[in-house]
Amino acid sequence: MAKTTEKYELMYIIKPDLSEEDTAAIVEKFKALVEEHGTIDELELMGKRKLAYEINYIADGYYVLVKFTSAPDFPAELDRVLGITDSVIRSLITVRYE
Repeated sequence: MAKTTEKYELMYIIKPDLSEEDTAAIVEKFKALVEEHGTIDELELMGKRKLAYEINYIADGYYVLVKFTSAPDFPAELDRVLGITDSVIRSLITVRYE
């Protein structure tokens, strides 16, 4: 029998030059999207940090970590939306094994 839900971890980095309001709006957008398709187990706003290497001449970013549970088909859609959001520099979704 196939699993109906799976645990995931999402880390994404928002451009550092956005205002606090714009950054909060991006975080809220993805929080709402995850809650629409699953449940958030943990949301950690890690704040501005230096990137390991520059991405398109950007040296730092605002890191957000989201641990969530959803159906196995949702992360692909979430990854697609993250990819087309200009304010997001990088994102990574992984399966959590606990």
